[in-house]
Amino acid sequence: MAGQWCKELWRDESGVGVVEMILILVVLIGLVLIFKNQLKTLVDGIFKEIQTKTSTIYS
Repeated sequence: MAGQWCKELWRDESGVGVVEMILILVVLIGLVLIFKNQLKTLVDGIFKEIQTKTSTIYS
């Protein structure tokens, strides 16, 4: 009886999608925390470039 219940529990995949999404979010958050300084430098550079390009267009 317990063996059958364990087999059914092992085959049950109803919560797998939620677990996968949580793991993906954890990995993404971890990567953001690890590369926070590099991402900040990259985004700052992109915004500075956008600002200089738009100021030359409107001048």
